[in-house]
Amino acid sequence: MPYRPPLVAHEYFVADPPELPVRERGEGGLSALTSAELVAADGAEVMLKAVTSAEETLVVQVGVAGEGVIRVRLSEDATARPRSERAIALVSPGMYSGARVEAATGAPIVIDAGSLRAEISLHPWHLRFTDAAGRTLVEQDRGHIDISGRLRTLPFGRSSSAGTAVAYHESFVAAPDEAFSGFGESFTRLDKRGQRPVMWNFDAFGAESQRAYKNVPLYLSSRGYGVLVDSGAPTEFDVCQSTHSAVQIVVPDDVLDYYVIAGPSPAGILDRYDLLTCRPSLPPKWAFGTWISSGFCVDSQERVLARARTIRERGIPCDVLHLDTYWQADGHWSELKWDAVNFPDPDGMLAELDGMGFKVCLWMNPYISHLSPAFREAAEAGYFLLNQAGQVYVADCWHGSFPACGIIDFTNPAAAEWFQGLLRPLLRQGVAVFKTDFAEGVPGDAVAHNGMTGADLHNVYTLLFNDLVAEVTREVNGHDLVWARSSYLGGQRHSAQWGGDTYTSYAAMGSTIRGGLAHGLSGVPFWSHDAGGFTGRPTDDLYVRWSQFGALSPLLRLHGTTTREPWEFPEVEAEAVAALRLRYRLMPYLYSAAVEAARTGAPMMRALCVDFPDDPVAWQADLQYLLGRDLLVAPMTAPEGTRQVYLPRGLWVDYWTNEVLEGARYVTVSKPLDQIPLFVRHGALIPVQEQRDTVDVPAEIALVAFGGGDGTVEIHDADGVTVAAATRDGEELRVAVTGPKRVTGVEIAPVAGAPARAVIS
Repeated sequence: MPYRPPLVAHEYFVADPPELPVRERGEGGLSALTSAELVAADGAEVMLKAVTSAEETLVVQVGVAGEGVIRVRLSEDATARPRSERAIALVSPGMYSGARVEAATGAPIVIDAGSLRAEISLHPWHLRFTDAAGRTLVEQDRGHIDISGRLRTLPFGRSSSAGTAVAYHESFVAAPDEAFSGFGESFTRLDKRGQRPVMWNFDAFGAESQRAYKNVPLYLSSRGYGVLVDSGAPTEFDVCQSTHSAVQIVVPDDVLDYYVIAGPSPAGILDRYDLLTCRPSLPPKWAFGTWISSGFCVDSQERVLARARTIRERGIPCDVLHLDTYWQADGHWSELKWDAVNFPDPDGMLAELDGMGFKVCLWMNPYISHLSPAFREAAEAGYFLLNQAGQVYVADCWHGSFPACGIIDFTNPAAAEWFQGLLRPLLRQGVAVFKTDFAEGVPGDAVAHNGMTGADLHNVYTLLFNDLVAEVTREVNGHDLVWARSSYLGGQRHSAQWGGDTYTSYAAMGSTIRGGLAHGLSGVPFWSHDAGGFTGRPTDDLYVRWSQFGALSPLLRLHGTTTREPWEFPEVEAEAVAALRLRYRLMPYLYSAAVEAARTGAPMMRALCVDFPDDPVAWQADLQYLLGRDLLVAPMTAPEGTRQVYLPRGLWVDYWTNEVLEGARYVTVSKPLDQIPLFVRHGALIPVQEQRDTVDVPAEIALVAFGGGDGTVEIHDADGVTVAAATRDGEELRVAVTGPKRVTGVEIAPVAGAPARAVIS
């Protein structure tokens, strides 16, 4: 049966995940490793011949893949690789000079990766991971056997149906108080305990289910480790759902290939994860400004220019204008050609917008309508995915809203080159960036140019898509920014991703926050969402509250099926624009946080567990976050204007009232419509700048001291790194500045106990 979430049977998807076969009653096929013998060992890895309960012989390989990282592989053939590697390599194991293997006769085999160790017992088989001091981080579940003698949890082994291997699996013991997060942009509760995420990219129709546009087969544990599965297959994680005491992993691939990653903090895990995949790509600085969209409605050159002039006349901070689907002619979407009627002079328009300080983003996707003249050209050249009969796979990519489409086959180098050839003239014309929409629609029964099935290609297709768009953008514009809806493992190299087609409701805003936090814990620091919600028109108060959330997110875009232009909400325009101005005032702080995120992999929008991993509440508090290290943001998720906010340990300063609050507790916060609940870490130095209409590289900045104690802040910008170090001497705060920027002043927030004055040296 195809995948059907509860209570939404009326929804149908062009690309459901394939179901694994179900064994007939009485049929065997579930095997567990029972024992193993050492075949080979070197300084970093062991190879073992294993016997299973089904009398199979399998190969186990356990080795060091970097400091604090151990790789485990189970297969029938030692040379087996994940099937997705035919399209793209997802993980690149590293080296660690201190790796060590101990394989004394009669003793457990020990593999030492520095801060992580693996201990292997051969008779009977068991695998345990510890830290350097020998403390157990995680170990294989030995299997739950019921009174009838049958296994009730999946063992380290594989399953077969009708004599054919269909999946490998692994199970880990879960401590009663252990929390788990990650798995990509998952919109459910941040702690995934009790959930069952499937790594399959969906056109999710919103942000309020377990379906996700962006899946990453990586999870982080509150016990100080992470697990990464290297596969593009629809891997399934049963996170203490079937049994509360185990995480079970099913991988329908030719090999089980996973990595255990040491922390002990989430930031430490993400740092090592980046070394296995890639560092996040830092967007150009202008991308951190406001993006204002045409919305999902008919647009024209006249309207675009009028929109730009209005933005500047009203003093609304904005750097990017996004033109959605209707920059192309209706019915000709993804031909990547301007609508000649509505946009008679795109060169002139782009030049005029550039003169006003605007970058331009264009919408596109990898589907071409079967009614488009471009369809025949691409079909005859062999540029589309095929069906089982060898014909072009014409799929309902728009779920009945628009004509069925062909899906461009990016495993075909000629198709990729042809597609880039459509983009290159637009970039040369003056377009700055593309919004890469969709890409979740590869059907499981499709056939690719390189021989892959659609099921094997489905998840990694988005990486191929975004890679080629980023490549041609870099070629012409010198940056590799895309604004992507779908992603997968390693997708942090695509530096802007947004949360898809959310509803316009407070509930949807809440689940959007959760999706952003989970995605940040999956290695993606530069994330955004449609401020105001996408589907429908938000109420005035929701528009303001969501704009405030957007203004204090890593990236900000106003977009929806109807307009999100601030002046179209006249009763609350001032409140919404004030949020945008706050963002631009904080730009030195925000961009510094972005540079740190690109360097370390720790997200800009940080779940509290990133900075407070030993606080159990920090793994559960999922409607608030730290933005950088020093700002705590708690978007108002209810129209009443009151909510509970958890303040971690330490002292926190209310940004609006300067009240000092003790942490390690929940507080009730009420804020008027023009204020978002915002707190500053006591003692922080926050760099700010004068109000601008566009993002720039200011020569002068100011500092705001919240509490006025000793402290240091690094300000990163295109002109270099400026360091400001504050030392308190009685009633005086002395601030020493080194670096290219001139600090024009230090404002001391009127916080209880703050010094009376500041001196810059």
